[in-house]
Order: sequence, then C-alpha cells, then structure tokens
Amino acid sequence: MSPKSEGRHDLAHKVFHGRKSQVFQRYYEGMEDQLGALGIVLNCLVLWNTVYIDDALHQMRAQGYPVLDDDVARLSPFIRRHINVHGRYSFQRPQLGAGRRALHDPDADDSDDED
Repeated sequence: MSPKSEGRHDLAHKVFHGRKSQVFQRYYEGMEDQLGALGIVLNCLVLWNTVYIDDALHQMRAQGYPVLDDDVARLSPFIRRHINVHGRYSFQRPQLGAGRRALHDPDADDSDDED
C-alpha cells in the first residue's frame, strides 16, 4: 500500500471508529450508503486540512520563517490529531463572516490533544 493510501486509510479508521471499523448493514444499499458517507467526510477533512495547511504556510512565509519546498513536499492532508470524532455534532451552517477561523498558536499548550 502506498504512503498516500495508508494515510487515507488511517484517517478513515480514526473517523469510522464505531463497531471496530466494520460495516454492519443487513442490506447492500445500506453498506453503500455508509461507505459513501465516509468517503464524503474524508474528502471534507482532506479539503479542510489542505486549506489550513496552505494558510499556515502563507502566514509563516509572511512572518519571515524559512519554508523549504522539500519540507512542504512532505506535508500530508491526512493529518488527524486535531480531529475529534466523539461528541455532539451540528450540521447547521454557521455564520462565518468574511474569513476563516484563526490559525492555531504553535506556542500554545497542547497537553489536552489526543492523536
């Protein structure tokens, strides 16, 4: 399996944690629906990560940090440490205003994070 496939698989495993990451439906269409929904969620997470990685790189460059192309080439949109799959979810569109949320402060205490 390629590193990219492994990264997507690991992200899917983090998101699809219930029932030991196995699809349990009594009918084939239900399984397709479940896997299709997982694919949509994974695509959204990868897009979200890509947009914010790009924002972070632009901010670092604007602040004068040396951002090497070789380092950027090793970045992956399959990061998952910041994703919380437990809890309550609201699928109402929030009022975001004209911009994105602020980037995480790299000097902040991350002791509460889980991988």
